[in-house]
Amino acid sequence: MSDALLQHLLAGLTAAPPVALCVAFSGGPDSTALLHALARLPEARARGLRALHVDHGLHPDSGRWARHCRNFCAALALPCDVLRVQVDTGKGAGLEAAAREVRYAALAAQLSEGEWLLLGHHRDDQAETVLLKLLRGAGPDALGGMHALRPFGDGQLWRPMLGCSRQQLRAYVDAHQLEVIDDPSNTDTRLARNHLRREILPRLLQHWPQAVDSILHSAMLSRAAAEALRVSWTTALEDLQDPLGDSLDAKGWLALKPALREPLLDHWLHARGLPAPTTAQRRQIEFQCAARPGRMPCVRWAGAELHIWKGRLWALPPELAIDPEWQASWQGEPLALPDSGTLALTDIDARLIAPLRLRLRRGGERIKPAGDAHTRELRDLFQQALLPPWRRAACPLLYAGDELIAVADRWMTERGAAFFDLAGSRPRWQPGR
Repeated sequence: MSDALLQHLLAGLTAAPPVALCVAFSGGPDSTALLHALARLPEARARGLRALHVDHGLHPDSGRWARHCRNFCAALALPCDVLRVQVDTGKGAGLEAAAREVRYAALAAQLSEGEWLLLGHHRDDQAETVLLKLLRGAGPDALGGMHALRPFGDGQLWRPMLGCSRQQLRAYVDAHQLEVIDDPSNTDTRLARNHLRREILPRLLQHWPQAVDSILHSAMLSRAAAEALRVSWTTALEDLQDPLGDSLDAKGWLALKPALREPLLDHWLHARGLPAPTTAQRRQIEFQCAARPGRMPCVRWAGAELHIWKGRLWALPPELAIDPEWQASWQGEPLALPDSGTLALTDIDARLIAPLRLRLRRGGERIKPAGDAHTRELRDLFQQALLPPWRRAACPLLYAGDELIAVADRWMTERGAAFFDLAGSRPRWQPGR
């Protein structure tokens, strides 16, 4: 078994470009077999083989596990860095998803330019992934399972053991008498993957011994179908999104066939750093696309919210709580706004002759823009300028004393124009979220 694993990894290294290698090392059986086998291959050591261990701090023994990983790597004469993270479960995504998100973010941040991060996922993990995606109503792309190689951070994420079974890796660990970490969370069947692995798959295999092979064959066909569909929906995406990619034409998106509509939306969301919706939330988005004119539907899920406004889809991170009483003094230096946006001068070295007072909308504000014969309500100006409603609450208003002289970088009075002319620069507003 050990020779089989070594030969498998050597074949993968031979086919891969000569890039630096880094193993995500949990200390469990799978990553232990991967790291130990690679350490026996001169071809891997020649690529600067190293390890990263993520300490989630979720178990009292996590510190001991980190020390084990360091000691294991030291015995192999390999460097090992421990990344300590905090798992935020307040986003409603669940413990598994929250831990995975923070772990992948920490690993991506440590990856060097062009380096490949190796994970210990194997063919049984792949079968579990496909089944979980199926139970969640996924389409062909997700049912294709985990990618063997995909972009990640400044490099690539590589799963070189997707062709190996869990049994092969356990046999390798036993043959070399390797000490591994026994994380008790792996036996907690309240977690979806553990329940599937320990309760469901064994029963399936009793009746269908070839179940894993069949699942992986279906995954291969789904991946091929997804790649064929990608050609069509990427062309549609170019037509539906605005030049900046900030929004999609709702009517055009809804007119697509589901096989194109769903992966297009997921890709667009992921490109903006947002998670995809569930099947039920996706149906709600489709339903709200037909909302009456004048309404502003919003569909929310963990980590994202999608607005339907002016016939277009707009996706954002969850809304931040903004204090309407927020104020600040500003003389032109880059200033962080309550929605994580910024206000600065176009000339970053310029400064105003006197500080201005900044605050947010409280209702009823009016301004007479330079060159305009009339005083306008901000509400009307925002509507005419098609400023999205979710950006209006955090739009900075600039006051000289009690007089409103500018609204971000959108409108300013004659006094405001003269004020900024003295500084030789103009305000520049970069909205948040």
